[in-house]
Amino acid sequence: MTTAMRAQPGIMDIALYQGGASQIEGQTDPLKLSSNENPLGASPEVTVAVTEAARTLHRYPTTDHVRLRTAIAEVHGLEPDRIICGVGSDEVLTLLAMAFAGPGDEVLYTEHGFGLYRIFALSAGATPVVAPERDRRIDVDRLLDHVTPATRLIYIANPANPTGTALDMAELTRLADALPEQCLLVLDGAYAEFYAGYDGGAALVTARENVVMTRTFSKLYGLGGLRVGWGYASQHVVDVLNRIRGPFNLSAVALAGAEAAMRDRGFVETCLRENSEQRARLTGGLRQLGIACDESQANFVLARFADEAEARAADAHLKSAGILVRLVKGYGFPEALRITVGQSDDVTRVLDALASFRQPT
Repeated sequence: MTTAMRAQPGIMDIALYQGGASQIEGQTDPLKLSSNENPLGASPEVTVAVTEAARTLHRYPTTDHVRLRTAIAEVHGLEPDRIICGVGSDEVLTLLAMAFAGPGDEVLYTEHGFGLYRIFALSAGATPVVAPERDRRIDVDRLLDHVTPATRLIYIANPANPTGTALDMAELTRLADALPEQCLLVLDGAYAEFYAGYDGGAALVTARENVVMTRTFSKLYGLGGLRVGWGYASQHVVDVLNRIRGPFNLSAVALAGAEAAMRDRGFVETCLRENSEQRARLTGGLRQLGIACDESQANFVLARFADEAEARAADAHLKSAGILVRLVKGYGFPEALRITVGQSDDVTRVLDALASFRQPT
C-alpha cells in the first residue's frame, strides 16, 4: 500500500480472524466439533422455505425484513419495530461500533471475550480496553473498574465463548444499573438459548435505553451457512443502526430460511433437549478422565489440560481419530480445547478417544 493510500487508524492492527478448522489432512469425513454448529442441522422446514425462495432469485429481497422481525417478535414477546436483522449477529455488533464509537472513545470487553470485539473497536477507530476475568468468569466489579468517561460500548458474551460460563440476571442488572448514560451495554447472546431460563437480556433492554441484546441463527438454529442474526434495542438505537445498515443486507433465501427456523419450535425444543443431555455426558466424562471443565451454559465445553503441551498433544490425538476440536490459545487458554457438544455417538467417540489419550494401551 502506498503512502497515499493509507487505511484508517487501527485497521492495520487487526489480525485476521481464524475460524474453526473443517478438514484433517488425509481424512475425508472428520467429525467437526470445532465451530459450535448444531449437530442436528437445520429444521426440515428450512429446506422447504429456502427451496421455495430460490424460485425468485431474480427479485430483490425486502429491505425492512418485516416477516422475519414479526416472527422473532411473536416467538419472544418483543416489539418488532425494535428488532434489527443482520448478516449474522456479527453485522449488528459491527454496526453498533460504527455508530457509537470512534477516535478518542473506548470499547470495553473482558480478557477471554470473543475475538471480534477487538476488531469492532479498531475498525471504528476506537481504543479496545480489556478487563480481567476471575476464574474464567466475567467479573462485574472488574469491568466497572475499567469504565471511564471515554467508554462508549461494553461487549458481553453471555454465555461466554470459549468458557461457556454465564452471568445471572442479578449480576447483569447490577452491571447495567452502574453504567453511565453514555455507555451502551451490548449483550451478545449467540449462545443465549442454551442457558435455561435466560431471556438474553430482553427485560433489561425493555427497561433501559442503553442496553442492546443480539442473537444469531448460526448456533441453535443450524443456519451458519445462511448468515442471519438480529438485535433488540431501544427505538433510538435501532433507528441509528438502520441508517448505516445496507438496504439489501439479507438475501431472500436467508430471510425465508430464518423465518421458518424461528417458527419451528418443536425442532428447537428437540435441539435444546439433545444439547442439555449430551453436554452433561461430555462434562461428566471429561471429569472422570481427570480433565477439568466448568459447567457450560452453551453448546460446547472448555476442556482444560495440565499445560499447552498436553492440550496440543490431545488435539493431535483427536485428529488422528478423525475428530476436530478447537485450540483456544488466542482466547487466553493455551492449555485448553473447546469441544462442541455433538450427538450421543459423537460424545462417545470424543470420550473414547480422550480415554485412549490419557491411558494409552
